[in-house]
Amino acid sequence: MANMMDYLDWRGDLSFTQAEFNEVDNLIFSELVYVDFKGIVPPPGKGESITLKEASRIFFLSHTEEEINERVSSTKAAAFLMKKMAKTRRFADLELSDYIEEISAKEESQFCAMTIKLDDGGIFVSYSGTDNTMVGWKENFNMSFLSETPGQLKAVDYLNRVISPRQKKIRVGGHSKGGNLAVYASVHSRESIQNRILSVYSNDGPGFTESMIHREDYGKMLPKIHTFLPESSIVGMLLEHEEEYQVVESSVTGPMQHDAMTWKVMGNSFLHVKKVAKQSVILDQTLKSWVGKMDIAQRENFVDALFLVLKEADIKTVDDLANITFKKFLELMKLTNTLDKESQEVISKTLQMFFSEGNRTMKDIVKMRLERS
Repeated sequence: MANMMDYLDWRGDLSFTQAEFNEVDNLIFSELVYVDFKGIVPPPGKGESITLKEASRIFFLSHTEEEINERVSSTKAAAFLMKKMAKTRRFADLELSDYIEEISAKEESQFCAMTIKLDDGGIFVSYSGTDNTMVGWKENFNMSFLSETPGQLKAVDYLNRVISPRQKKIRVGGHSKGGNLAVYASVHSRESIQNRILSVYSNDGPGFTESMIHREDYGKMLPKIHTFLPESSIVGMLLEHEEEYQVVESSVTGPMQHDAMTWKVMGNSFLHVKKVAKQSVILDQTLKSWVGKMDIAQRENFVDALFLVLKEADIKTVDDLANITFKKFLELMKLTNTLDKESQEVISKTLQMFFSEGNRTMKDIVKMRLERS
């Protein structure tokens, strides 16, 4: 089944003035910002830009395909997506600017964003999400007890800085945490910017605390928010979503569906299904039911405890967790014995969900490889 790469073959010869912006373009731009553009795309305040084609050329002068493929993160596919985009009429001459990346171990945050100027006069502000590392996922979980994260505050400041009064067609989006930042920044940006935003895209991004979704300015932005979740969404089902969401079919199962490259595309849209998988609903209900009983301090302690267990078990990525052996899984469960009984139960259910879904994913991958051989 087709994905973003196939979409480039199908629509790559049409400019944005010939074929208007669509939901797949949103996902492509939300994936593009995962490329390490340091020293390539001009930073904010310079007033300069570089075409995507030139940025791709410079990037691959210092990065080989072999080196990129050796990376653990699933976001490595963004570089190859860019390389193919650079060969299309639709994307090659788009202007990239205002690239920023700030990583703070102390804040447990990683902030990255970029602005993309389209040939139809519009712009897309793309916020990067986290990769598939556990450190990145912890930042998503931190949103359950922080009223505002360092990344969210930086996202607002970024949007207010890079948008000029002459820009009338503004779209904002991101994947994973980047989707959350896109919504948060749009809601908290200056009113003059809010009024010019056409659409906000959250691609499997976590939701917000109840205090956020009850804000008046959130309600005003709500009609412009487009949320897409894969069937077995985990990150995107975290916290509260007031907006309606659309479910996208994936070529894999389980937590690996968070990888946007597995999302199925048909024509100029995603291949939609009616609802998320039962496993995602169960996990969502389990976490929300329990987290809802905790105060802020208890939530923070739970998140710290969960990720400490994963660290002790040397689980560094989602892949590590999805591909865990039964023996390693039992060892992981033993590490939870130091927690209180209720915490043990919730973490146990969460890990079991990952384990069962991960095994299903591996079986699907083996089956696909056999069919291709």
